[in-house]
Amino acid sequence: MTYSGVVKVGGPADVHELQDLMISKVAVGPMENNAYLLRCRATDAQLLIDAANDAPTLLTLIGSDGIASVVTTHRHADHWQALAEVVAATGARTYAGRYDAEGIPVPTDVPVADGDVLQVGRVELRAVHLRGHTPGSIALVYDDPHGPPHVFTGDCLFPGGVGNTRRDPVAFTDLLNDVETKVFDVLPDETWVYPGHGRDTTLGAERPQLPTWRARGW
Repeated sequence: MTYSGVVKVGGPADVHELQDLMISKVAVGPMENNAYLLRCRATDAQLLIDAANDAPTLLTLIGSDGIASVVTTHRHADHWQALAEVVAATGARTYAGRYDAEGIPVPTDVPVADGDVLQVGRVELRAVHLRGHTPGSIALVYDDPHGPPHVFTGDCLFPGGVGNTRRDPVAFTDLLNDVETKVFDVLPDETWVYPGHGRDTTLGAERPQLPTWRARGW
């Protein structure tokens, strides 16, 4: 079945099958957050991005193989409501951006800096620090050797714009500058974007809108 990236709370996961990596996307409430389970096809090692809510749904998705690690993209509470329960059930190591870790009540085992590499089995994910939505938000880039890259952006990039910066012009400029220089300027149009809420997109679909975003200020 073709992956669409369209999921709803209470519905099934949608699975994007790549040659080396399986990406399962599920929506959890009440804020319709996306959580992503990454599975290395060579080793069956698993990593969860954002234990946002509804631990039973996430633990069912994880299954009996467990997870080695769980990454929290940023400190906002809707992205870690199930983190304590998932960690208690799986023993997973926790990762978060080094400037957001203090705002997450579950201790962060590994503070992540810009450019750090995280492993899920034989697959590597590169962390990208993006300021503005929060001080320490991180995105994760999978540079697929068999196809276009894939980037998990948390709440920093969505279809139609960057994340909420609460009408703070400095935070907005920081976020848009970081998204432009660290994401759009270094990754191709074919890059698949997996946001923290809602539907997926590609950099090519969003790139023409960058001047409009800057002009409108949000």
